[in-house]
Amino acid sequence: MVKGIGAVRLRALLDFFGDLQIAWNAPADALMNAGLSQKIVENLIRLRSSLDLGKVMERLDKLGITVLTRVDQEYPRRLKEIDQPPPIIYVRGEILPEDDFAVAVVGTRRATVYGRQIAEEVGLFLAQNGITVVSGMARGVDGVAHEAAMEGGGRTFAVLGCGVDRIYPAEHQRMAERIIERGALISDYAPGTPPDAINFPPRNRIISGLSLASVIIEAGETSGALITATFAAEQGRDVLAVPGNIHAPQSKGTNRLIQQGACALLRVEDILDALKLDRVQSHQRARTALPADAVEASIINLMSAEPLHIDDIQAQSGLSIDKVSATLTMLELKGMVRQVGAMNYVAVRESGVIYWTDEHT
Repeated sequence: MVKGIGAVRLRALLDFFGDLQIAWNAPADALMNAGLSQKIVENLIRLRSSLDLGKVMERLDKLGITVLTRVDQEYPRRLKEIDQPPPIIYVRGEILPEDDFAVAVVGTRRATVYGRQIAEEVGLFLAQNGITVVSGMARGVDGVAHEAAMEGGGRTFAVLGCGVDRIYPAEHQRMAERIIERGALISDYAPGTPPDAINFPPRNRIISGLSLASVIIEAGETSGALITATFAAEQGRDVLAVPGNIHAPQSKGTNRLIQQGACALLRVEDILDALKLDRVQSHQRARTALPADAVEASIINLMSAEPLHIDDIQAQSGLSIDKVSATLTMLELKGMVRQVGAMNYVAVRESGVIYWTDEHT
C-alpha cells in the first residue's frame, strides 16, 4: 500500500531488517539506510501513522477479497517460480489446484472479426480440455477469451491493472461477476487502486507467470500483449502467436513474434502439442484421484486387485463399520474402488498412473 514499494524494494527491506514488521516500524534513517529514497520513506511514515490494519482486514473481508502472500499454500505455484513474484496478491473468487494448468490468451483491444473468432475458438477449446484461461479482462481479445472459457464450462482468471474492487472497463461489470464465480479476479495492486496506464504493463508478468504458455492473438507493434509475450519468454514459458494479414496493423506484432521464433498457432490443437497434453491429463487425473484425508488414505492402502470384504477392511483399519461404509461409498464415487459383489471391494488403478503412495503424496 506504500507508493514506491514493490517486489524488489520489499525484498531489499526484508534482507536488511530480517523481518517485515521491524521494517514497518523502523525509523526514517534506518529505512533510508536500507535503500529507500526520502520520498518513499515519507510515504511509508505517513501511511503507517494513519493506517489501522485491523480495519483494512475487516474491509477486505466485507468485500470478499482474499490476501495471499508468497508463503501461503494457496499462492499459485507457477507464480512463485518467476523472477520477483508479487509479494502479495489480492483475490476475488477462488484459486484451485487444477488452475496450475492454465494458458494466457491476450491480444489487442481493437480486435478484428478474425481476431475475435480465433479468441473465441481458443478460449472454448482450452475450457473443454480442462485448462484455465488467463487474461486481462480488457476490451477486445481478452474479454472474448474470458467469455468463451466460461461458455465452455471452464475456469478463467482476470489479472487487473487496478484493485480487484475496481472493475475496468466499467462495461465488463457483469463479466467480472461471472469470472468471480468461475475463477478469480487477481491483482497485486491494493484495493481502491484506480486503473492507471502505468499499472498495466507490470501486471502482464502475472498473466504470463500464472500460465504454462501465452497465446497472442492480434497485437499491434506497440501492443501490451507483446509485453506479456516478452515476460513469458523471460520466464521460460511457451509463446504461441496467431499469424495474420501482413498488411493489417493488428497482425504486425504477432507476425513479428513468429519471425523471432514464437510458435505459429495454425490450429487450436497446437496449444496442446506445446503443453504435452498427455502429461497434463495424467497429472490432472492423478490429482483428482488422491485420497482427500487420512481416513481415505488408510483404507486405500489396505486395498489391492484382490477382493476384500467390508468386514475385513473394518477389522484391519480399526475404524467403525459406519465410517468404513461411508468412506468406501465416497471412494467408489471417485472411481478409486469398486464393489465386485457380496460387499467385496477392489482398488481401481488406471494403467500408467500412480494415484497414491504410502506417504499419500
